This record gives sequence, C-alpha cells and structure tokens, in this order.
Amino acid sequence: MSGAARRTAVPSSLLAAVVLVARALVALPERADPVPTPESVLGFRPGEDGRLADWPQITEYFRRLAAASTRVRTEDVGRTTEGRPFLLVTITSAANQARLEEIRRDNLRLWDPRGLTDDEAERILRRGRAIVSMNYAIHSTEVGSSLTPLVLAHRLATSPAPEIARVLEETVVLLIPSHNPDGTDLVTAWQRGHAGTPFATTTPPALYQKYAGHDNNRDWYMFTQAETLLTVRHVHDRWRPQIVHDVHQMGTKGARLFLPPYLDPVEPNVDPLLVDGVNALGSAMAWTLAGQGKTGIAINAIYDAWTPARAYQHYHGGVRILSEAASANLASPIDVPFDHLATRGRGFNPRERSWNFTNPWPGGRWTLRDIVSYQTDAAYALLENAARYRDVWLANFLTVEGRAVRGWHSWPYAYVLPRQQRDTVGLATLLGILHRGQVEIRTALHPIALGGQRYAAGSYVVVLRQPYAAFAKALLEPQRYPDLRLYPGGPPLPPYDVTAHTLPLLMGVTAVAARDSLRIGLSAPVEPPAATPTYGGAVGPDARRVGLYRSYDAPLDEGWTRWVFDTWHVPYVSIVDSVVRAGKLTERFDVLVLPDQSPNELLSGLPRDYPAPYPGGLGDEGVKALRAFVQEGGTLVALNDASRFAAEQLLLPVRNVLEGVADDEFYAPGSIFRLELDTAQPVARGMPAQSVAWYENGPAFDVLDSSAVRVIGRYPADADKVLLSGWVLHPERVAGRAALVEVKHGAGRVVLFGFRPQYRGQSIATYPLLFNSLQLIKP
Repeated sequence: MSGAARRTAVPSSLLAAVVLVARALVALPERADPVPTPESVLGFRPGEDGRLADWPQITEYFRRLAAASTRVRTEDVGRTTEGRPFLLVTITSAANQARLEEIRRDNLRLWDPRGLTDDEAERILRRGRAIVSMNYAIHSTEVGSSLTPLVLAHRLATSPAPEIARVLEETVVLLIPSHNPDGTDLVTAWQRGHAGTPFATTTPPALYQKYAGHDNNRDWYMFTQAETLLTVRHVHDRWRPQIVHDVHQMGTKGARLFLPPYLDPVEPNVDPLLVDGVNALGSAMAWTLAGQGKTGIAINAIYDAWTPARAYQHYHGGVRILSEAASANLASPIDVPFDHLATRGRGFNPRERSWNFTNPWPGGRWTLRDIVSYQTDAAYALLENAARYRDVWLANFLTVEGRAVRGWHSWPYAYVLPRQQRDTVGLATLLGILHRGQVEIRTALHPIALGGQRYAAGSYVVVLRQPYAAFAKALLEPQRYPDLRLYPGGPPLPPYDVTAHTLPLLMGVTAVAARDSLRIGLSAPVEPPAATPTYGGAVGPDARRVGLYRSYDAPLDEGWTRWVFDTWHVPYVSIVDSVVRAGKLTERFDVLVLPDQSPNELLSGLPRDYPAPYPGGLGDEGVKALRAFVQEGGTLVALNDASRFAAEQLLLPVRNVLEGVADDEFYAPGSIFRLELDTAQPVARGMPAQSVAWYENGPAFDVLDSSAVRVIGRYPADADKVLLSGWVLHPERVAGRAALVEVKHGAGRVVLFGFRPQYRGQSIATYPLLFNSLQLIKP
C-alpha cells in the first residue's frame, strides 16, 4: 500500500462494516458470543488476594475463549498423571490460524535443513512465523503462574493495540496454561479448604506432582512423567519452537524478578548462538520492564544453565527463557521491609545496586497481583521482541540447525553403543530417551573396530551430524563441572542443580566415542527396542509386605521411589507417621524403606502449626517402633541421608566420616562416583564388581564392629578414581570408605545406602541393589 493510500481517511461506518464482513467470513458460528473475561468465568479478577482458580475453571475459560475468538484455538492433547485434561492453547492472528499447518511444516524444514536449497530457505524465512512456547504452573505452589496465562490470553484475544496485532501476525504462541493440572487442583483445594485459617498460606502436606513433585521441571531428558511427554510430543515435536518461556516463582526476600542471562557455567554443548540469544532476549525483557517502572529485576544471577534436565530447548535449536518472580504466601500478601531483604544472593545483593541489579526494590507490600503483573508484562516483552525480530529468530534457528548437521570439528564423529550389553533394559531405556528427544539412531551394517575393541554388526550408532546432536552428546559423555568458588581460595560456589547427567554410567551401558568417521555402512534411522522393566523378586510370602514410608513433610525421593516401584511392578504399601508410631510393624511388614530425607525432617516432620494428622514426624514413638521392628526380624532399608537417621537413632556400629565436614573440606553436589561391590553379598547379587553410585550429600561409613557389619560396596581407595562424572572436592575424604553396608541388629538387619540407588528414576544400574535389599527377609 502506498503512503498516500495509507493517509486516505476511511469513514468509521464503512470501516466498521468491513470489519464485520471480515469477521463473518472467518468466524465459526459458535464464536458469535462476546469474548469472555477471566473474571466472568472465575468469579474474581486474577491476582485478587486469597483467590485461586482450580483446573476445571481454567479449562472452562480457555474453551470459552477459543469458542469466542478467531485468534485462539484450545486442544485437549492428552491426560495427566492423575487423569485430568492437558491443554495446549494456540494463539495467533486469524490469518495465521487459517494457514497454521503450512506455518508448522515450514518450521520443520528449518529444523532439519538437510536438502534445503537456498531459495527454499529464503522463501520460508520470508513467510515463516516465530514459534514461541509459553509454559506455566509446572510448580503448583507458584500460584501466580496458574493465573497469569488467563490474563495474557485474554489480552492477546481482544486487544486492538498495534503492538498486539504485530505479535499475533509475526508469531504463533503455544501456551500451556498449566504443566501440572493435578498440582493446580491439589494446591487450590488445600488453600480453599483452609481459607480464613493460618493454614491457607502453607503448602499442602504432599507432593504436588504425584511422583516428581518439584522435580517435574527436571525431567527434560528422562521423559518419565506424562506431562513431560505430552509437552514434548505436542509442542516440541510438532512445532520446534525458537523460544520457550518457562514461568516460575522463587523466594520472598530477594529480587522481584529474575531474567537471563544465566550465571556460568553454561553446559558446553549449547550452541553459542543460542547463548547469545538467551542473553539478548533476557536483557531486552529486563530493559523493557525497567522502562515501565518495575524495580528489583536481577539478570545474570541465581540460576545457571548447566543441566539439560531443566533446558530441553537449548539442545533443540531454540532458547529457554526462565523467569522467576518473587512469591507471596501462596495467594496471600506479605510485607517485606527493605531491611528484611536478604543481604546476599547468588551473583547479586538484593539491597545494593549493581550492573545486573540496577534498581533494587524498595521493600513493602508484595501481593499476588504484583506477581501476575510482573509475569504478564514479562511475557508481553518477550512476545514483542519475538515479533519485532521474527526474521532474526528464524534465521538464527536455521543457522544453529545447519551447524548441527554439519558437525562441530571438536566433537566426536559418533557414539557407538554395542548391541550386547549387560543391562538390556538400561540400553533400551537410553536408546528410547535419545529417540524421544528426536535423535537419529542407526545400526552398523558391519563390525566396528574402535579403540582396540571390536563391536559386532548391529551395534547402535549415533552420528553427531544431525539436528539434535547436542542433545545426544550432552547425555552420552562424562561431565567435568568447573571448580567454582565464592571467592579465590574460598568455599565452593554451589551449582543451582546437580553436576552430572551421564546416562550410560547411570544405566549401566557402554557408549564409546568414535573420534573419526567409522568408514562402514550404516542403516537408515531405526526405532529402538522397547524397554520392559520388570521386578523379578518375590517379596516374602505376601506381596503387600513391603512398606514405603511417606512423610507428610513430603520429600522428592519418596515420590521417585514410588515411581520406580510402580514402573517396575514392585509391590508395596505406603505408610505414614501414625502407622509407624502405632508399632507392631512385623505383623504387617517384612521390609520398611526410608527414602532420602534429613534426620531432622524424619524425626520432627512438619511443624505443629499444621492441622492434625500432619505434624510431628516419626518422633520418639516412631523410632521405638522401628527399633522393635528390626530387632524382631524385620529389614529396614535407608536411602542416602535417611541412613544417617537410622544409624543415629538405632545406635548402629558405623560412623559417618563426613559428619561435620565443611564444604571446602569435601563437596560433591550431585555427581557419579565409582562403586566397588562385593558380589558375594546377597544385596549385590547379579551386579558387576565395578558399578556406580549417585552421590548427593549422603554419608560414607567407617565400620566400628566388623562382626555386625557387612560392607557391600565401597568407594575406590585411590582418590583419583572416585569421580566418574560431575564435580568433587577432596575425594580422599571418601576414598576407600564404605558406601553400602548391611548391619545385623537383633533378629533383623538394616541396609544403609550412602547414595541414591534410584535417583530421579535414572540410575537403572543400581536398581538391583535396592530390589535385592527388599528380599532380605531373614538374616
């Protein structure tokens, strides 16, 4: 259109008529109703103090919104862990909605540019749209993010503002209103059920995701949970977004909002251009919000970008923007005077101005409405950037994928996974993970000679010359986390999460890096074999006689243990404090399992300000009952930190050599250690002599009475051989020490694990140690 034509006045009545005709042509009959506001469905305005929405209300709103707006499409794409509908909401212009499949197919051509001509690429870059995924409410006590998507979607569906029109025209927004609807309902029901009481501001006494709890955002390479799989299938596999926005909340006494750049270290397999994109977009969002008068925004602080468990998109061609708003007391406001703010944060001081925290929050009242405001404005800032620089986002996406298919010169050519493995379930699981992450797996058509070894034809080969090579490499290689300190010569700077994620080690699988081309024939990409996890043990005369302790101060490890037991068909009964405290446990159980939890939490549980029956923990009565259970012939299995509780409370003849040791004297925040096993012991039956241990803040033991204690597993005597992947300071502290022991106690026994044998559903290599311990019925 010429400038003269644009300046020509159009009568308002004619313009209105044109708009009505256009809408009539594109609108579906059911979209005749006015676009609903969130409050018209919820009965309150999102952000109102003390008011939360449950999942039926949220789903009802998005269905009504889609029925009334040509910009919105709502899909029920599957079922959650507990059977609730899982929604995907697609928001874009009506014109884009009409050609949505064409936009999707174009984006897939950019994702895999093999065979893509320059002319075709240019055409796609001109007509393509930036794909933006926005994920909300994965952590259900972060309640602002269950309300923000309603506000965001309503504005995108109704606003006539030019900047919104540009967002709708230049982007396709894939919105997940809640990544954890089960938890949304759990938290809302708890808050409503205790309205008007002090308990309305407390967290529910249960994991808000049935198995993973807060770890459900650490499932982005294992794909263990239904919600993760639905997101990968219907967002990542279908669309390959250039930008993913994960919306979270954090503590109350620091910044009001975190945005990238992330702290170092960044996982080394993330393409540098994606790191640049994260840095640029996060900083631009912070700048936009600062221009709107928002204070307390921190960048390059708090969170690092090391583990792929939290960042699927960094290995799939796009950027992950994490935003973390300060929390209130669930839906209730808090007052935080400036002098009550923290005096130190990771990478910044909440009370001091710095380059990455330019305008500290002055303190005061902080409400749910503030959270919703910060979150919605951050989302708009992200979308406006994606729309303004649509061509840049698409071109860089193509560049990243082009680099991946050409390969990086410093990387191996491929990884070889021999078909014959000791742990066939581990192999099938690992191959399934790579396949689920869209990694191409081929098989060797001829034998492979590599590193002095010969591997049979049919072995699996992952060539690192494909779109998602970075995902494969990050999971297959050992990690070497950098030695970072709070200050030179000082204590270690803790990582935000764990430091290792080498799946071949965790799953008992051999994976060999091939530096150069294999020079043999390879098959076309193949489907991996199916993993069929089964538990072969018979647990006592009655299969219900394994008891799994379930604290109301809900630990993540208990959820993961349940997931492993349910997935591997291990029969068990969950037992709570009152059952243990009541005693007579040998009448009902042969084995009791204490998941990883601190001794204080096990003993004391939730504070007394929780309503009955939740407070109190095991207490003295529970300890007495556990002691009697073991002395009468039962088997108590304690995992990781729970081993400290069992050793201390039952006065077992072992000593934790790490008790009272400071971080600068020994430190290993989530690493894979080498484990040497005595395979003659029943607990190690069927295991190799050399295995692994997932070490994460557990004990290591000295034996005080060798007549009562059997050492089943220990760390190598050579300190240099302790670490296999991750980070450890001063491994000599644990070198040669016991990691797994069996202690006779009365007529029964206690099995003490100094590590997590079922870590986050990943450490398949050490599952047999846990399963075997469940079969130790009689000493």
